[in-house]
Amino acid sequence: MTEAESLERAIHERVMLEPYDPAWPDRFATERRRLLDRFADALCGVEHIGSTAVPGLPAKPIIDVMAGVDSLADADALMAPLLAAGYVTSAEFNAALTDRRWLMRHAEGRRTHHLHLVVHDGRLWRERLAFRDALRSTPALAERYALLKAELAARHPDDREAYTRAKGEFVQAVLARSS
Repeated sequence: MTEAESLERAIHERVMLEPYDPAWPDRFATERRRLLDRFADALCGVEHIGSTAVPGLPAKPIIDVMAGVDSLADADALMAPLLAAGYVTSAEFNAALTDRRWLMRHAEGRRTHHLHLVVHDGRLWRERLAFRDALRSTPALAERYALLKAELAARHPDDREAYTRAKGEFVQAVLARSS
């Protein structure tokens, strides 16, 4: 499979959840080291977020990495170097984002990592960590989230954006309780 074919397949990959994989934290740690080795001066922190960061939680097997920057202008300045380091992105998608920048890595037609560049200790940074930590510390909450994700993956198998949007009410309710 060529690199172009791999990217095209990754972009149109179905929403499929897998059981928790204990290798996910190691995959995050490897990517964290890679990012910090290349961009230590530009990044204020690198965190594992999303469902792969919650032990026991089924997830799309894509490691979500959140990297803190001082400003979105700094995030924009990092885009070209990150593309040179193996990430890809959609300029059109990023143009619609007001609070972050998004990139992905892929291999063999599957997404492997999502990179979210956000303002360090800003609202989005704090919310994503609060949501992750709430799921990590409350097994019953993580179980409810797992059931919702399974239902939504079945409902939106070919529409990643609809799947993500449909989780929003649950995420907001968790954040309201944790603040």
